[in-house]
Amino acid sequence: MGDKINYNQLMQRAFKTLVKDLLADIGENGLPGEHHYYITFDTRHPGVDIAPWMKEKYPDGMTVVIQEWFENLAVMEDRFTVTLNFGDVPEPMVIPFDALRAFVDPSVEFGLKFDPVPVTDTPPEPAPEPEPEPKGNAEVVSLDSFRKS
Repeated sequence: MGDKINYNQLMQRAFKTLVKDLLADIGENGLPGEHHYYITFDTRHPGVDIAPWMKEKYPDGMTVVIQEWFENLAVMEDRFTVTLNFGDVPEPMVIPFDALRAFVDPSVEFGLKFDPVPVTDTPPEPAPEPEPEPKGNAEVVSLDSFRKS
């Protein structure tokens, strides 16, 4: 573990699990009462899949509302998918939980703010395989010495 416990990192992970559990529940049972969610996310984060016009209009971040009309809400371990209505046009979206910036349920004055997750442009290179250490003295032997004449 290291010298210190990173409580902030643990809290961020717990809050994302809370959001994941809430979304999974409303995906199965719908929104209860007056609850509705404002979800703000980083549109540049890897794995975010939204329509090109949305990326152009919201190049840094976007807030969506899950309230009266949504469908195809599915929750995976690291992301969720949902189809929302934009000007009477259904738009499917994929949003990784690491892209979240905020989650708010204004009906009960509840909100969470998330720290940005650092993203590297390129995946880390795998470490090269170490060359095997020679064991003892090696000698090249000609096969000709084992052949019958």
